[in-house]
Amino acid sequence: QVQLVESWGGTVQAGGTRRLSCAASGRTISRYDMGWFRRAPAKEREFVAAITWDAGTIYYADSMKGRFTISRDHAKNTKYLQIDSLKPEDTAVYYCAVRVQSGGNYYSPSGYGSWGQGTQVTVSS
Repeated sequence: QVQLVESWGGTVQAGGTRRLSCAASGRTISRYDMGWFRRAPAKEREFVAAITWDAGTIYYADSMKGRFTISRDHAKNTKYLQIDSLKPEDTAVYYCAVRVQSGGNYYSPSGYGSWGQGTQVTVSS
């Protein structure tokens, strides 16, 4: 069973940049597709980005294109989510997860498992 731990959230000023990390332990994630989701206060969890195991295909939510960059480092068994030009509406808890379903809809949380505990990002204006 893989365990995921997100980190490097925090309070950031609007316009700033933050790179979140998702470190895996228990097994290698090099052969897993991975995803990032977020949950803003009083809102449903929403898809942010996903990356296939070989980084050959990357998915972004339409509203996230341009400011969000997902990447992975197999050597460190870690994946990342960089957020540029942060806005107050990016305030949320950010979660990473392993894709446990082959194929299907990468934008739905139902195909993911081994969710981390999340890391809070708060953007101040």
